[in-house]
Amino acid sequence: MGDWREVTITEIAAPVRNALVGGPFGSNLVSADYVAEGVPVIRGQNMGGRWVSGDFAYVSDGKADSLNGNLARPGDIVFTQRGTLGQVSLVPEAQFDRYLVSQSQMKLTVNRGIADPIFCYYQFCSEDQQDYIRKNAIQTGVPHTNLGILRGTPFLLPPLPEQRAIAHILGTLDDKIELNRRRNQTLEAMARALFKDWFVDFGPVRAKMEGRAPYLTAEIWELFPDRLDVEGKPEGWETKRVSDYLSLAYGKSLPAGKRHQGGVPVYGSGGITGFHNESLVNGPAVIVGRKGTVGSLYWEDRPCFPIDTVFYVQPKAPLSFCYYLLERLPLRDMNTDAAVPGLNRENVYRLEVSASPTALIAAFAATAARFRETIAAVSGESETLAQLRDTLLPKLISGELRVKDAGRLLERVA
Repeated sequence: MGDWREVTITEIAAPVRNALVGGPFGSNLVSADYVAEGVPVIRGQNMGGRWVSGDFAYVSDGKADSLNGNLARPGDIVFTQRGTLGQVSLVPEAQFDRYLVSQSQMKLTVNRGIADPIFCYYQFCSEDQQDYIRKNAIQTGVPHTNLGILRGTPFLLPPLPEQRAIAHILGTLDDKIELNRRRNQTLEAMARALFKDWFVDFGPVRAKMEGRAPYLTAEIWELFPDRLDVEGKPEGWETKRVSDYLSLAYGKSLPAGKRHQGGVPVYGSGGITGFHNESLVNGPAVIVGRKGTVGSLYWEDRPCFPIDTVFYVQPKAPLSFCYYLLERLPLRDMNTDAAVPGLNRENVYRLEVSASPTALIAAFAATAARFRETIAAVSGESETLAQLRDTLLPKLISGELRVKDAGRLLERVA
């Protein structure tokens, strides 16, 4: 570690104007400047992952030109100045050639002759750096940081080749995690498309009516009638209510102060809010947002603890069928409380759906189970990879673990 040195962010900034800069002055960027397409604006909602991403707001090219000093480009590092302190993301090399940094963010253009941007990103993700940000935040009003604090932020910098090697190791793990995420997205889309084809679009029935060849196994194909009735649903299918397929049970209050360290995910309407040592529901479970994020929907394979801002499903049909059925319903539009958004389960129960044969629901559930088993396995692999990355990160960026030793660990999971 003799050739590692402590530097500040100022020392690794590129020797160009506006290498380290915040967003525009408040009145220079307002919501009225946003347009349908153009130059994307990096806001807090676009951060949280390795790369800035998600749904962007845009400004015109002319507006971006007028705020040229506040632009970020591929390879730059973006920090949150106010809001969720500690957020840090990289600007990706593809998609857009420039981005505008919002008033709540700051960006750093690294001097690539002495520092690797990806290595620096991982440095700023480390617990030591996150602690530094929190401890040095300005607590007046909304906690925030500023360019002065950012400029003086210290961290350890190894020689450039070692930086790149460390970035490669940690980046390879994140790449694998991202690949798994996309794989699971594809599997989810396939299950969703199958449900839509069978129970919403009635694809096999329409195929029979048009004289097309079967595209399912003979046993499943025979479960579909060969015509639609006057109401547009498959002949012989009844109309039922959602209550015939499931009930929604209330979650249970679990304040943060009463939670105990454990691996059981605690679910609110916005998703996982923490962990506990006891479960309320055995997995798999389907959770539905009741207060706050109304109609949000989550599948959880593990035992979990839904709190009092959500419902959890008590199924009367296979759980996977219930999940995709709920996904097709307009739950997010069923807010019944003007002050605090709320979902009334009685209104959900009254919704009508086409009642398909029990055998067909079972056939769908059997197929969906295979998708869900693969999704669970891939998710488990990603959790293992994330744990390995989080274990290696502080050891690598502090010099405690040598690159070649970490490389051997990487070979085992690659």
